[in-house]
Amino acid sequence: MKNITVIKIENLFKSFVNYYDKPMMLKERILRMKKGEKKVVEILKNISLEISKGEITAIIGSNGSGKSTLLKILTNIIYPTSGTIDIQGKVAGILELGAGFHPDFTGRENIYINASIWGLSKKDIDSILNEIIDFSELKDYIDAPVRVYSSGMYIRLAFAIAINVKADILLIDEVFAVGDANFQKKCLTKLRELKNKGVTIILVTHDSGIVKEFCSRAIWISDGSIKLDGNAVDVSMKYDESVKFSS
Repeated sequence: MKNITVIKIENLFKSFVNYYDKPMMLKERILRMKKGEKKVVEILKNISLEISKGEITAIIGSNGSGKSTLLKILTNIIYPTSGTIDIQGKVAGILELGAGFHPDFTGRENIYINASIWGLSKKDIDSILNEIIDFSELKDYIDAPVRVYSSGMYIRLAFAIAINVKADILLIDEVFAVGDANFQKKCLTKLRELKNKGVTIILVTHDSGIVKEFCSRAIWISDGSIKLDGNAVDVSMKYDESVKFSS
């Protein structure tokens, strides 16, 4: 499986344009000359990498380094400024707390909405509904509107949906920063099962313990570029050393 490339990224760049507030009065124009101008901010710079089928890869780095932006590009939430991406297989992801959920709909209704985003038909969702509810451990709250859910409950439901949509590639952004230790352990056990079935997993996390224990590979992104790519334990240790040194 390791010889089958499922994600190939070449020379990827992502920039955003920040506009200054446009001055409306003559006095503002004179005193605040920069207003109305724009600034191009490069978030990702010349990213090239390949990820193989069945790999569990951690994306690590400081806040603002571009990790989450890369995952959003892989799920087509946003698009690169330049470069190419080739993805083989169905992608599912948990990228933001509550993303894809409607706060006024119940947990059950949001299962149908969220799973349909990943391409499942109503019949497909019907067949996995009980599995999703059981894994989320939200049976007593599944028919309550998700606006009353805690952050941990959001993550339980989102994770339970993502692991049941039968994706080939699973993208997870900081899920383990929310929720209790028991559910985290349950999630990691499930992810190992998915890996054994050939599912490719990309995990953005600040938890070096999870990186070292769970991942085979780590990619350290710094200021939008790949600083180091290699064995998860080695890369994580070097990143931890850099954080300690900088603090």
